[in-house]
Amino acid sequence: MNPTGTAFTQARRHHDPEVRGFASDNYAGAHPEVLAALALANGGHQVAYGEDDYTQNLQAVIRSHFGSTAEAFPVFNGTGANVVALQAVTDRWGAVICAESAHINVDEGGAPERVGGLKLLTVPTPDGKLTPELIDRQAYGWEDEHRAMPQAVSITQSTELGTLYTPDEIRAICDHAHERGMRVHLDGSRIANAAASLDVPMRTFTNAVGVDLLSLGGTKNGALFGEAVVILNQDAVRHMKHLRKLSMQLASKMRFVSVQLEALLAKDLWLRNARHGNEMAQRLAEGVRAVHGVEIRHPVQANAVFARLPHEVSERLRKRFRFYFWDEAAGDVRWMCAFDTTEDDVDAFVAALKEEMAR
Repeated sequence: MNPTGTAFTQARRHHDPEVRGFASDNYAGAHPEVLAALALANGGHQVAYGEDDYTQNLQAVIRSHFGSTAEAFPVFNGTGANVVALQAVTDRWGAVICAESAHINVDEGGAPERVGGLKLLTVPTPDGKLTPELIDRQAYGWEDEHRAMPQAVSITQSTELGTLYTPDEIRAICDHAHERGMRVHLDGSRIANAAASLDVPMRTFTNAVGVDLLSLGGTKNGALFGEAVVILNQDAVRHMKHLRKLSMQLASKMRFVSVQLEALLAKDLWLRNARHGNEMAQRLAEGVRAVHGVEIRHPVQANAVFARLPHEVSERLRKRFRFYFWDEAAGDVRWMCAFDTTEDDVDAFVAALKEEMAR
């Protein structure tokens, strides 16, 4: 009995595991191979705070993807990865240039500003992607003490609108930023989906083209929890170890973060999961294009489909399948596919969309 006199109950399942939606790839559970890796890492004692064997082995796995100078700092979540990474390449008076639609600007609750002490200098973009010309709208005033100093550029791959940068586009951004004394951070919460879609190794559009550091996503691609800040240019980054602790992102039992990233990255699980999510998004887009009155808003290049349809249709459809409005006033919605989305899930959703559009 608990202190209130109520009987304790054993853990039990509170949801139907057959039900899936299209709201977010964060809604998916953990991949069975990741869960198996967690069980493998359990038992016995391992040194805390990142000195365990699993975190040490993760460094070799990370270097196999990003080169011999890469170093991984596992953290709890994506917001933490972004905030810690951006603090490491800016001073207290520094600012970060990013797309107006960037996750760090619209979906992290002010954490870069309030926790990281950063000024975000945003730029409107038609497709979620920065260019050297767009960066220059905010890249000025380094000697003006009245203005936060632009010290970093943050890009997202794949972007918040589901679009992709080519390696050449990222190289142009890195060259442009470096010429102006700025560092380049890549928010890679869905970096696996980008690599799968581009059909290139992750290094092709990161360290090979000049990215200084990145946030490596795991949760959206099959991990239970955990991401990592990956340092690619050691000369660009300061005090990462201390910033991670200061930002409350240092896991004591870090082996349980590291082993998940190892499970994803040591072989091809990261790529299999991402390819499947991308393929399901393409299947969804193909089905949606056949529905009169529904408009796909952006190129479908990763695992997201953005569409515009009548508001009342979306409201009815959301009662059958969970998803989010992206711009409710305009009628824009976002549909996300995950590593566990099935063809039957997609086909059932498209059929429901057709039914609701016909009403």
